[in-house]
This record gives sequence, structure tokens and C-alpha cells, in this order.
Amino acid sequence: MTPQDASRSNEALCKLAPVIPVLVIDDVAHARPLAEALVAGGLPVLEVTLRTPVALDAIREMAKVDGGVVGAGTLLTPEDVKAAVEAGAKFGVSPGATDKILDACEAADLPLLPGAATASEAMALLERGYTVQKFFPAEANGGAPALKAIGAPIPQVKFCPTGGVSMKNVGDYLSLKNVLCCGGSWVAPKELMQAGDWDGIVALAKEAAALPR
Repeated sequence: MTPQDASRSNEALCKLAPVIPVLVIDDVAHARPLAEALVAGGLPVLEVTLRTPVALDAIREMAKVDGGVVGAGTLLTPEDVKAAVEAGAKFGVSPGATDKILDACEAADLPLLPGAATASEAMALLERGYTVQKFFPAEANGGAPALKAIGAPIPQVKFCPTGGVSMKNVGDYLSLKNVLCCGGSWVAPKELMQAGDWDGIVALAKEAAALPR
């Protein structure tokens, strides 16, 4: 898969909803009902971070849910890429970008949303052909004003900002010309998952899915 193909694929995914849930799953039993709740609420694109021992099993379960598109986040090594593809991930997300990760995703035909935090990083990815990138960590790197400033000289790149994005500031990001969607964890709070309050998560998803952009 070429970087251009990966960018086209991820741009289409980013346009499906204004928010991509960033999910940290500790109990694999939560995976399927969580995916069903988020999809029912209008958020079909799901990023499962590889931060817990059950993350790959969670991807396998979520991949069975109709209407959902499940990807793997926190890809750090080529081994992560291989495991994610084997689990059924349809896209990948990395906090940054290294040649090893980019090479591995391209070889595995896994569309990667690579992370960039600076203009130089965004330019380096653009040189390789990645026109859709993740801006991370968004709030720690200056938030929406910083991303707007980066967009002025580099309008070719579109972003999915993640990291510190919430209902309080998501509108600031979505109003930017160079933002396709945002990644956020607030739509699937741990306390609601532990309580099995899937209706509560449906409600949060509907609120996020209705955001203007």
C-alpha cells in the first residue's frame, strides 16, 4: 500500500463521523457491547489502543460488529503492525512516525494514520506521501491555534487531532479547514464501561456524532 493510498483510505474513514473514539479496553467482555453502542450512536470508526493485554482480543471481537470499522492504535513496532493485522484491524494509528512503522504498514497494506507534532514532522510525512495525519498530542502542542498555524503553510495536509480533545474544545478543532475529524476517549469513559451502561455510551456517541464540522 502506498502512502497516497493509505491517506485516501483514512480520509474516507475520517469523513464517516466527526469523532473517532480512542478506546482503552481492560476487559474483553466489554469489547463487543462497546462497539455496538458506539456504532448505534453514529460513531462507526473505532480505534482500539494497544495499551492493555486484551487489546488484540478486543479488536477481534469488535471486528464482528456490523457497521463498525476497527483499527489499532499505539502502533510502535513492526510486530505491533503484524499482530494488529492478524487481529482484524482495518487501519492503524501511531503516536509518531518512524521509517520502521511506515515501512511495516505499507508492506502489510494497513492504512496508517501517522502522528505528527510539528511542522517539520508533518512536512517529512508529506514528502513520503502522507496527506492525512494525526496531530498528537494536540492540546499539549498548543491546541487548535497551533494546528491552525501549521495549516497555513502546509494546506496539503489534513489532520485528526488527538490528545486532550474533549467536548469542551472539540468544536475549536472541527472548525479548522485542515481538520477532518478528532480522536477522543470521552465517548467511552471507563466508569460507564465498568458499569455496563451501554445506553449512556450510546448517548455520548450521539452527542459527538451530531457535532458540526
